[in-house]
Amino acid sequence: MTENREPKTQNTEAKRGLWEDALTIPNAVSFVRLLGIPYFWYVLLGQERYGFAAFLIFLIASTDWIDGYLARRLDKVSELGKALDPLADRLMIGSAIIGGLIAGILPAFIGVALLIREVVVGGAAIYLGLVKREQIAVRTLGKTATFLLYGSIPSFYLLAADIAPWLFGPPAWIAGVSGLVLYYRVGADYLTDIRKRVSGPPQLGVV
Repeated sequence: MTENREPKTQNTEAKRGLWEDALTIPNAVSFVRLLGIPYFWYVLLGQERYGFAAFLIFLIASTDWIDGYLARRLDKVSELGKALDPLADRLMIGSAIIGGLIAGILPAFIGVALLIREVVVGGAAIYLGLVKREQIAVRTLGKTATFLLYGSIPSFYLLAADIAPWLFGPPAWIAGVSGLVLYYRVGADYLTDIRKRVSGPPQLGVV
């Protein structure tokens, strides 16, 4: 009887450990960021409140550092959190781009170029996860590009709402073009990293 109980006990403890890893404050922040994305779509297309949509982009983007900081500060780094954080970033920026193109807010050449890059690099990263069960390391240059785009895209939204065009017009174009160039530059680096990982031996635990 004791031998039969031990596997059950181990399974229970393993499940409890998974829940403890999932139910953390940093992961809760990431979930809240994800829940804000459907609301963004409602504000953008349902209400056509471009200024408030810009605020939501900025808010969700600006909280990017909070979940990572809390995870390290509270020693609650988890595999789920490592997946949720970039997922929230990609979904938000993807929603802002697609929504901006639908509403005629973003310049087509910037929006389409960003979407192509997201599909190519994102698809390669998913392939890496399925084949090698690894995540690609985030580069500092990638964070810089994302920062510039998170400044540019809301600025285009504010321009569409006719809010201080003299103030937000120049940053929208300068940050947009420079962020796009950096985005493709680091995208090429990511693809190189992914190709090496796929062709090389497994490196479990890489983030």
